[in-house]
Amino acid sequence: MTARIGVITFPGSLDDRDAQRAIEIAGGEPVALWHGSHDLDGVDGLVLPGGFSYGDYLRAGAIAALAPIMSEVKDAAAQGMPILGICNGFQMLVEAHLLPGGLIRNAHQQFIRRDQRLRVENNDTAWTHEFASGQEIVIPLKNADGGYIASESELDRLEGEGLVVFRYVGVNPNGSLRDIAGIANERGNVVGLMPHPEHAAEPGFGPDTAAAMRSGVDGLSFFTSAIAAVVAQAA
Repeated sequence: MTARIGVITFPGSLDDRDAQRAIEIAGGEPVALWHGSHDLDGVDGLVLPGGFSYGDYLRAGAIAALAPIMSEVKDAAAQGMPILGICNGFQMLVEAHLLPGGLIRNAHQQFIRRDQRLRVENNDTAWTHEFASGQEIVIPLKNADGGYIASESELDRLEGEGLVVFRYVGVNPNGSLRDIAGIANERGNVVGLMPHPEHAAEPGFGPDTAAAMRSGVDGLSFFTSAIAAVVAQAA
């Protein structure tokens, strides 16, 4: 079978086409979905892409979390569908209470764009099982509201239950507590992170590597992992 992965476009989405392209390169069928719809078109997985939905008014992701299609996203999450929130999509997931905590303005109060080193802390999710635990990868990062926060008790719970999926390595670019770059829900089907794996999925367009400029494709494994999980579940 060919896994059909939906990418939801919101007003202000910037990286929806990039996410569709990454899904296609990974061997899946990208399906364009619209924020105002209540139809997920029978997809097998979902990506909430990066951008500045509704201009980040109120809080980043807060208005998008109330979009009509988010009712279906919540139902799909409860049923175990693989769902990935990238940057603004991560902000939507926390605002919709599909993931805990919150995301606030970067500690230095400035927008940042860099190729960011991450450590894979949890490779037992729908989006990370093709990575090795402890593996370090490089993924582009670009955000203004990327500081992950939660109460000390919630942070302890995330750490204790293995729900921290990615951690910043080398430098903490936005002041995220405990260097957290991405987290998962308890079931492992919903993952959110601030860096952009869709921008490290195609040779010639990713981060620089020792082999060649713009050759980094560490982000591709996010999408091949989800596609493999969908195919295995259907078998």
